[in-house]
Amino acid sequence: MKMKHMMYLFILGAFLGFTACTTATPENYFDRAVLNTNMFNDFASERFTKELIAQNVKHEGIPVTPRAAETIVDNKAKYIEKALKDIKALKQTDETKEMLQTSIALHEMVLPVYQNEYMALAKLCDSGAPNDDVSALALEIENKYAAKFEELFIKLTNLGKAYAKANNINVTWGN
Repeated sequence: MKMKHMMYLFILGAFLGFTACTTATPENYFDRAVLNTNMFNDFASERFTKELIAQNVKHEGIPVTPRAAETIVDNKAKYIEKALKDIKALKQTDETKEMLQTSIALHEMVLPVYQNEYMALAKLCDSGAPNDDVSALALEIENKYAAKFEELFIKLTNLGKAYAKANNINVTWGN
């Protein structure tokens, strides 16, 4: 009898766990679709390039971590892949559809750039390439992607603000 009872508890627990994962609150929608983009709000910017370059600045007595810039780019790409999967798992409703689709478009735009162009930039930084080479590739990335990124990011932010207000989600927006 104990075994049968434990089996029912296991099935009940699995069912509750599954439904808990599939029933998202407004906060879940907001966090996944809008808030998670903070991880890459420096995309196509000089600020991110400076962060990658700084990974290989030599300071007396402090060893440089091998592949430090590549690790940063790889971690961002992995984060974006997971975030994209989580966003796609959310059920689209009339209220969330445009916000989710914009977030998906933004994630799908930046992910291959991190995997390709930014990884190439990180490899340049990690290999000690001349600053002119690093700057040229960084500028190429900015020129190619910054406008579209900003357009999608602003649209998503505005949709997120409206969604947060409509659902009484307390958010402090930075400048």
